[in-house]
Amino acid sequence: MLLNQKVALITGSATGLGKRTALELASRGVNIVLNYITSQQEARKLANYIQDTYKVNACAIRGDVSQYRDVQEMVQQASEQMGKIDIIVNNAGPYIPERKNMVDYEIEDWQKMIDGNLNSVFYLSKLVIPSMRQQGWGRIINIGFDRADTAPGWRFRSAFAAAKVGLVSLTKTLAIEEAEHGITVNMICPGDITQEYKEMSIEEVQMVWDTATPIGRPGTGEDVSRVVSFLCEPRSDFITGSIIQVTGGKDVLNKYLYEEQKE
Repeated sequence: MLLNQKVALITGSATGLGKRTALELASRGVNIVLNYITSQQEARKLANYIQDTYKVNACAIRGDVSQYRDVQEMVQQASEQMGKIDIIVNNAGPYIPERKNMVDYEIEDWQKMIDGNLNSVFYLSKLVIPSMRQQGWGRIINIGFDRADTAPGWRFRSAFAAAKVGLVSLTKTLAIEEAEHGITVNMICPGDITQEYKEMSIEEVQMVWDTATPIGRPGTGEDVSRVVSFLCEPRSDFITGSIIQVTGGKDVLNKYLYEEQKE
């Protein structure tokens, strides 16, 4: 396999899309560093499963990516246990489900959104890129939201949207700055993949009809993880600075607008 012996650090990977991405990369021969904050049991169970099933190395490291000291410790532990970090998947990112206008955000909530969704990528990239430069190879993949590259307005999601739109620019900037070092930087923007489908495979939903999605089925974690895996391949080095939509053609933002109008 082309990715044998590479090491991927996937933030927020004990459950959900991060877990599905870890399984996808492990199946390609990638050694996995799982990250969690509170889901210790799930993370350790997944690490054991990955090692037993795919015969690669896996470990679980606790750390809040919104806190620079936590990220420092996480990178140090990952480097000590795995020897290096070749791939970063910035999957973790806080999200406030409650609908709030911008003026109703508490300062702490706003800061949490910016730190967890934007500053966290800066922290991790700053710490890992130097070693990627030394080895002349690296992959950084950020997770956004539908059409983040167009800087759309998203009512009730101002903090999350602002952070992710800022991350679009950071993604493109890093792609330019690090291209000469063999490092690619891209963003994947998932569609409306709900909780119960985040860890599912495409095969599991083939017979599930979703009238709200143009292709006719719900999205799954595998839809996203397959793109992550493709971007990590050595021969995908010509793809950098790209913002890739994985939505099934669904207009995710306007879905919430339509729901509000019905209420």
